[in-house]
Amino acid sequence: MFLQRSAFTVARRAATGALAKRTFTSSFVVRDSKPATGVNTTTKKFEDVKTMEDLLPKTGAAPGTVPTDLEQATGLERFEILGKMEGVDVFDMKPLDSSRKGTLDNPIVVRSFGDEQYAGCTGYPADSHVVQWLTMSRDRPVERCPECGGVYKMDYVGPQDDGHHEHHHDDGSHNYEGEPKTFADFVKPEYRTL
Repeated sequence: MFLQRSAFTVARRAATGALAKRTFTSSFVVRDSKPATGVNTTTKKFEDVKTMEDLLPKTGAAPGTVPTDLEQATGLERFEILGKMEGVDVFDMKPLDSSRKGTLDNPIVVRSFGDEQYAGCTGYPADSHVVQWLTMSRDRPVERCPECGGVYKMDYVGPQDDGHHEHHHDDGSHNYEGEPKTFADFVKPEYRTL
């Protein structure tokens, strides 16, 4: 009986030892491997990007390898990766100021590159109500949260003449005069000056 147990224990340890050796030796091979030769690893720096052509990869991954995000990204994704590599937050993704409640005299400023921007208000102090999504536009840059009364203002920082305003849609859509109606349009005039 004693011999059976010891033989079984030796066999089990031998199998585990062989499995462990294989795992460690393969990790050493990966660690000590050298990068593939003949692959162009130079990329444009963030400040060298001037046109859309600069955002196309010059070479991809070497044959037989999995491409990295930088090797396969194009356009805005590549622009964002190049910026992150140099510590630049390209899309200004830091959260809005939630240390105070925006007022008409001192609103919380939301920067936007587009004609329209959405902002979510969670109240003051932060998370005091569920998210209320507000829509600001170049035509109507100031919005007030219906839940807490916080005021947000869109600061347009994009190109001044983007060419979109010269398009006229004659297909039946986008043909309303002025802004679309909201509930604020139905408030009595004497209540608007409060």
